[in-house]
Amino acid sequence: MNERIDTRNLETSATRIAARKRLALLWLLFPVVTMALAIWWLLSTNPLASFSNGAPPIENITVERTILDQSGIKLLVRAGGSEPMHIAQVQVDAAYWQFVQEPSGPIARGDTAWISVPFSWVPGEAHRVTFVTNTGAAFEHEIPVAVATPVASSSNLISQAVLGAFVGILPVAVGLLFYPALRGAGPATMNFLLAMTIGLLGFLLIDTLEDAFEFSSASAAIFQGQSMVVLAAAASFFLLMAASRKNGHPTGLALATYIALGIGLHNLGEGLAIGASFAAGAAGLGTFLVMGFTLHNITEGIGIAAPILKVRPPLWTFPALALLAGGPAVIGMWIGSLAYAPHWSALALAVGAGAILQVIVEVSALLMRMGNRGTSVLFSPAVLAGLGAGIAFMYGTAMLVKI
Repeated sequence: MNERIDTRNLETSATRIAARKRLALLWLLFPVVTMALAIWWLLSTNPLASFSNGAPPIENITVERTILDQSGIKLLVRAGGSEPMHIAQVQVDAAYWQFVQEPSGPIARGDTAWISVPFSWVPGEAHRVTFVTNTGAAFEHEIPVAVATPVASSSNLISQAVLGAFVGILPVAVGLLFYPALRGAGPATMNFLLAMTIGLLGFLLIDTLEDAFEFSSASAAIFQGQSMVVLAAAASFFLLMAASRKNGHPTGLALATYIALGIGLHNLGEGLAIGASFAAGAAGLGTFLVMGFTLHNITEGIGIAAPILKVRPPLWTFPALALLAGGPAVIGMWIGSLAYAPHWSALALAVGAGAILQVIVEVSALLMRMGNRGTSVLFSPAVLAGLGAGIAFMYGTAMLVKI
């Protein structure tokens, strides 16, 4: 008898739970249906029509890519207006020219189209392109120095790979070569090297964010450049923090890998920018600048080596860390030269900034755990000297590459 009563109670409890779930589902659907009905009413009745005073819709055009070749000028434009936009006329140097748009017709908000103009551009000269929409709005785009856009070929990609390896992989590898000489470092030297790592990463963080905001300002308004940079950096930071703390605080090879990853994401953004310069024919990287990039990045290899000075990782980890930190520069150059857009560079740099910040936090935590000195170690002479040395070296060598 008691077993039957228990069975009935269990069935009644299960029925009640199922009913509560169905009711919760209905309450979940209620706001969704309400919003859908509100949008349907807005589109079907168009209550905003009464506010119309004949003013044209808001329009905006962003030029994301420019190609100069024997056939003329090709520009990739992105529409950012409140309504689909129709490009009616194109001027080059104040003269109207026939043009071909692909795809043809109005350009919807956020969509892109290629505009081809059979204009005989003059090498070395500046040209100004003006887009005139059917509402009469005009948008200008300047080509500061007209040069033929390099054609993607195996030889160009190989040359970019060699340059990327020289400015990205080689300096990191050279920095890692200091590993045997630094293995016998005492506590003060270890604190100095880890603090130097924080200093160079701090400089990279500021430099990366500065570049990200610069690229975001050149991107289409629809991408909300500055907000995108901040949100992408924050998302990168929190995701990497969650991954690094999954099994406790990262130390040794794990921490070195995170440092290499953060530097690699930074180099990816730099590679995108350099590749875009190649695509625009504006990459005047002379021997002096290439050497400057190399010297600028050598300290990154020392920073990667610092957390593994007290361990003996397998030999293959050193080339792997060098590739992780410097290899993205090659990939960035390829992508930037083939399919560049400012918002992609801004996004890549923002993700890199978040990764660099995560590494700064982890290296700082490692410093405070070593010797059980807590935050007091951050104000020790060795740490302060390391911070200053890292920032000073990165700032000084950055003078060689800023033009």
